[in-house]
Amino acid sequence: MTEAKARPWRSVLYIPGSNARALDKARSLPVDAIIFDLEDAVAPESKAAARQTLAAALAEGGYGARARLVRINALDTPWGAEDVAALAGAGADALLLPKVNGPGDVAALAAMLDATPGTAGLAIWAMMESCAGVLNAAAIARAPRMGGFILGTNDLAKEIGCDTGDGRAALVTALQSCLMAARAAGIPCVDGVYNAFKDEAGLRAECEQGRAFGMDGKTLIHPAQVATANEVFAPTPAQIELAQRQIEAFRAAEREGKGVAVLDGKIVENLHIVTAEATLAKADAIRALEHT
Repeated sequence: MTEAKARPWRSVLYIPGSNARALDKARSLPVDAIIFDLEDAVAPESKAAARQTLAAALAEGGYGARARLVRINALDTPWGAEDVAALAGAGADALLLPKVNGPGDVAALAAMLDATPGTAGLAIWAMMESCAGVLNAAAIARAPRMGGFILGTNDLAKEIGCDTGDGRAALVTALQSCLMAARAAGIPCVDGVYNAFKDEAGLRAECEQGRAFGMDGKTLIHPAQVATANEVFAPTPAQIELAQRQIEAFRAAEREGKGVAVLDGKIVENLHIVTAEATLAKADAIRALEHT
């Protein structure tokens, strides 16, 4: 399991790279990760200033253990290459590349980073927000420097021409395709945003759906959404307690030379222990993050 996959990604909040006040406030928010956005959140005439504002904020630091992703502009825009030059060594953990249609898009950014000193540990994350991207998800997940997937469900729904109601039924195939590609490559996959930031019930329902699918967390557009995402995507006390009991029962069975155990009238075998250990590891990672 990669370091990126092992750490929690319950709440991933978009912050405009042009908003100095929001950049400062993000230092105290209880989020697992921040996407500093230079793309959709910044008007064309403000791109250069936003780049400088964000570089200064990252240099100042203070974001603690929160993962720091910078969403740059696409490389085929007038701003993409300058974003890379200015921010590749500015203190981010990853660059988030928008509108990834195939592994060649990631390879092009990786080549730029390979030619830039001080970027050896800098990962690339992919915005999965196009039909071509979804269809090429498996190859993208194994592209150079690939660190994870962020699902861009708004752009994807627009390109498909589908409705996002009815439990996102029209997007389920795309969501699961990206998720399976990420799992096969051992990288995180974070669900798309929920647009109605004042609708806590709707957000909770979509977070619960994403968790049921297997997503690592939820991208968010407002700090008011953080608590719900953190709660839904964390193991519950009951799940932690069950995981501990499953491991104890299985180890006891192993000491007796048995390959399976019985707990609460149900078979417990090695595959359940893998899941139980992952549950406890996630709980430990969340506690560690919350105490930094």
